Amino acid sequence: MKSDLIKKGVERLPHRALLYATGMPRTEMNKPFIGVATSFTDIIPGHIGMRDLERFIEKGIHTGGGYPFFFGIPGICDGIAMGHRGMHYSLPSRELIADMVETIAEAHQFDGLVLLTNCDKITPGMLMAAARVNVPSIVVTAGPMLAGNLRGRRLSLVNDTFEAIGKYKKGLLSDAEMAELEVCACPGPGSCQGMYTANTMACVTEALGMSLPECATSLAVSSKKRRIAFHSGVRIVEIVKKNITPRKILTPKAFENAIRVDMALGGSTNTVLHIPAIAHEAGIFVSLEMFDRISKDTPHIANMLPGGTDYLEDLEYAGGIPAVLKRLKPKLNNALTVSGKKIYDIADNADIVNSEVIRPLNQAYHKEGGIAVLKGNLAPDGAVVKQTAVTNKMLTIRGRARVFESEEDAMKSILADKIKAGDVVVIRYEGPKGGPGMREMLNATASIAGMGLGESVALITDGRFSGGTRGLCIGHISPEAMEGGPIAIVKNGDIINIDIPKRKIDIFISNQEMKKRFASWKPPKPKINTGWLARYAAFATSASTGAIMKI
Repeated sequence: MKSDLIKKGVERLPHRALLYATGMPRTEMNKPFIGVATSFTDIIPGHIGMRDLERFIEKGIHTGGGYPFFFGIPGICDGIAMGHRGMHYSLPSRELIADMVETIAEAHQFDGLVLLTNCDKITPGMLMAAARVNVPSIVVTAGPMLAGNLRGRRLSLVNDTFEAIGKYKKGLLSDAEMAELEVCACPGPGSCQGMYTANTMACVTEALGMSLPECATSLAVSSKKRRIAFHSGVRIVEIVKKNITPRKILTPKAFENAIRVDMALGGSTNTVLHIPAIAHEAGIFVSLEMFDRISKDTPHIANMLPGGTDYLEDLEYAGGIPAVLKRLKPKLNNALTVSGKKIYDIADNADIVNSEVIRPLNQAYHKEGGIAVLKGNLAPDGAVVKQTAVTNKMLTIRGRARVFESEEDAMKSILADKIKAGDVVVIRYEGPKGGPGMREMLNATASIAGMGLGESVALITDGRFSGGTRGLCIGHISPEAMEGGPIAIVKNGDIINIDIPKRKIDIFISNQEMKKRFASWKPPKPKINTGWLARYAAFATSASTGAIMKI
């Protein structure tokens, strides 16, 4: 066992003394040492139930014949961090999380890892670490939140709080109605109720084969989730003994499966950052073009929030990810999973309980999958859009640029009712380097939708979007403005053409005019030049390559 390095031999007497100091009995010394990375925190709703799951993971590890050691990993709630300085830290925290798990796992030579996670950057950060450390690992995602309820109407965080701000500004909601929404929209533990980034990444994790079947959608409040946590604890000891490491699971075929499930569900555009970053740690290259190729060949079969109407609880009761795998089986690879079962076995044993929530391929909501990759003279290295959350009338538009140097500047104009139908809101210097940290623009996109402009105004940015974003919102424009991408020289009134079916995004100026503008362009001073964010900006790569940190 790997842990023999810290517990076997005369020279390890001091190490054993320290282990016994923790209260560890002599009888447990020869068992596999399992590190349990827990991201429990009191401030993230998706994580507040983890103390309970920790107990069941611990019971499972002991039952399986291992010995658990818990260690803490921090997390950020993107909803609470949204729309202010805090959002600069969200995406960079992914790199910190990966580094922390690697550090603790390698320093203590754990034989295996259970990774207890749930929300946006924490799940991909832990998966990156698993691929990097490459000791047997299982991911336990803590589960989605129940829908809110207000007088019989179901509620979700994004549609009923973030979008409510724009409705309030338009006089469509009263103070009393706003007060009711804020206490009813999020009724308790779990990741927010739609196919936003946290739940998308949970589904991606299960499709990759890195969590047990049914883990992704089993609800945070359920005893089913407790049982999955227990069985994950038992199973980690088994895969340690069999030496089933993450890189045996995280193969090119597994990443194809994960992207296909993502496209079928209409998941968050943030997966275009996270899946390549995880693959990079596994020594595999996943390109933007791969997302687009798979999307074109994958029907959109689940009408999930924010673009659709179904909640995560609906997907759970319809059969969860195993049922999605059953629908997609003809297009999937028969890859290995941490359960010991292969994808086809899981698909064959799944039940599709509701054919409206998980439709047959020939009755899909859209012929293509959730994400489209656009290119053109405005985004030579690519940009991404959740096409299944765009109405048909907005799939092709030509509009006037309204340019803003930050999200805050754009919000002032949006809430002051200065954005009009036909505008293309351009928010730049919000990329990995320019932000720094590539902030999400949910406040801006939700306010546009809430003010009734969702079908007449587009928003484009070198930043990114929440998984809760809907409408014609194009992010990850690469190269970003800070690196001298064409978005840096867009001016107010420029005509921008967007054609999602043809995968095009262009600014209508001549090459000569573009060269003239670049001749007088200089990058602005960094918005933040101290601390962790300055270091992140110095080493972050383009969104088109996952916004990973170069070595």
